Amino acid sequence: MARIPRIPRIEDIDPRGSKVLMRIDINSPIDPETGRILDDTRFRSHVETIRELAVERGNALVLMSHQGRPGSSDFVLLKEHSRVLSDHVGLDIKYIDDIIGPAARDSIEKLQPGEILLLENTRLLSEETIEMVPEKHATSIFVRMLSELFDYYVNDAFATAHRSQPSIVGFPLVIPSAMGRLMEKEVDALSKVFNPELEPKIFVLGGAKVHDTLRIIEHLVANKVADRILTTGLVAFLFMVAKGIDIGKQQKSLLEKKGILPLVPRARRLLLRGAPIETPIDFKVETSSGEVAVRGLGNLDGPAKDIGPQTIRMYSEFFQEASIIVMRGPAGVIEDKRFKEGTLRLVENALSSGAFTIFGGGHFNAIFKELDNKELVNRVGHMSTGGGALLLFLSGEPLPAFEALNMSARKFLGWE
Repeated sequence: MARIPRIPRIEDIDPRGSKVLMRIDINSPIDPETGRILDDTRFRSHVETIRELAVERGNALVLMSHQGRPGSSDFVLLKEHSRVLSDHVGLDIKYIDDIIGPAARDSIEKLQPGEILLLENTRLLSEETIEMVPEKHATSIFVRMLSELFDYYVNDAFATAHRSQPSIVGFPLVIPSAMGRLMEKEVDALSKVFNPELEPKIFVLGGAKVHDTLRIIEHLVANKVADRILTTGLVAFLFMVAKGIDIGKQQKSLLEKKGILPLVPRARRLLLRGAPIETPIDFKVETSSGEVAVRGLGNLDGPAKDIGPQTIRMYSEFFQEASIIVMRGPAGVIEDKRFKEGTLRLVENALSSGAFTIFGGGHFNAIFKELDNKELVNRVGHMSTGGGALLLFLSGEPLPAFEALNMSARKFLGWE
């Protein structure tokens, strides 16, 4: 079963008037034409920890993050990021186009209590693109060059928790470390998912990452975590084929094109074991004339692009008795406004149920803005910032960032 090791919080290391290195994740969509940052969600998520460490605790705070991958259009420098982050934090955040060189080290040494400095894109260093165990990264040039300048390390980047890279797992092994407030919220929310006292637990799983989602379902079923798994999108089509349901030639062709049909035996084995998996009973399809129509099973005469009203009603009835509802992935092709209703109604009904809700996937931010009842947004239990990290955790794999912070606590805090 997935587990969360004991991880130190800021109170455990209690940094005050010190130099603190903090890993954040402000990796964001970038307009390839203008270089403008298109979504500031991740910037806003780190404000609490940054202000606490720099203002309330009076530390000299150095921030590091990556942006994009080498060779991609969004692999850019972080000067604009420092400006956007300054606006959200309400403080001047200095920026330097260096990471471990003389200029960066000199700026870090001169940084005064309450001041904040953002280093350059960590992926400019080749070591940051290599996955190795924490012990190896602790001896990397990246970690050796910077760690001697700091008293503490704080990781607030849950979205990168599934990566075993030096900025994430190397520093905790050489200086006292803790998780930041954003990471803390993620840990607290994930702890609820695997708390046996909180049930029933309903999982709504869809989206395009079918291979990853199938791993999650296998883990949830093996450990009897989910009381009901409601499927949508390509995941639903996979299990419908496994049940012997006719999904129409367009859907069958799509599964074949995306290499999903070979997963049918695995899906069928889950069903034979009695896995509590539900599939849709009607869909919204796009007809040959381009119109939108509702079709039941056995009558899918066009591409099915959203769940239908009967499925929305059926799934929402499961929500009424739930203690925890986890939603990952949209129910339809939400890029087309004609096929947003399924996702909108499921989100709305989940928030109205009284259950603790956890949402994973950036598309939910757009969905929240379109809810008929704006007050429902205040009922969101937790909006996860991590896509890959959330998927990996739910599929039962340990997260390297969690493990490294636990190792740090055992080394520097004497935890067992």
